[in-house]
Amino acid sequence: MSGGPGVLGLVAAGAGGVEKRFRLELAEPAARRGWRLAITLTPTAYRWLDAAGELPQLRALTDLPVRAEPRLPSEPKPHPVPDCFLFAPATMNSVVKLALGLPENQALAAVAEAMGMPRVPVVVHPQCGEPLSRHPAWPGHLATLAGAGVRLAGEEHAADWTGLLDLVDDAVRQIRPNG
Repeated sequence: MSGGPGVLGLVAAGAGGVEKRFRLELAEPAARRGWRLAITLTPTAYRWLDAAGELPQLRALTDLPVRAEPRLPSEPKPHPVPDCFLFAPATMNSVVKLALGLPENQALAAVAEAMGMPRVPVVVHPQCGEPLSRHPAWPGHLATLAGAGVRLAGEEHAADWTGLLDLVDDAVRQIRPNG
C-alpha cells in the first residue's frame, strides 16, 4: 500500500472477547488507517474466531493470508516483515512465553522474532484477570518484555482496543520520526 503507514503485524491470542472485538476494534480500524494487515493468530484464537465466523471477514481486510500455522521450509514467507507489531489481546500464557523466549506457535514466533529487530516496534496488550496478575512472577515477565523494548499497553485500553492503534502510531513515529 503506497502512501499508507505500512504493514502492521496484528497478532491475537485466545483471550475473552477476541471473537467479538478483534475485527471490530482492531483489524477494521487499522485497515481504515491505511495499514496493510499481516494477521497471525494463536491456535486458540484461530479456533475461536473460526467458530464465531470471523475468519472470512478478517481475510477480506487484507491481501495476505490469515495465519495460525507455520509454513513448510520449502514455502515462501507469506507475510512481509511488518513495520510494527500489535499483539492484542495477549494472554498471560503468551506473555510469559514471550518473556521466557519460548515461542511455541507461529504467533509467538512472529512477535519473538520482531523483538530482535530494533527497527520493528512491538506493542503488547496483556489481558490477564486479577487473580492471575497477582502471581508473583507476573511483574518480572512484564519487566523483561519492557526491558527488551516492548511497549506494554495498560489497563486503560481494556475497554476500547481501538486506542491501541494510537500506541502503534506513536511507536512507529519514535522509530521513524520522518516517516
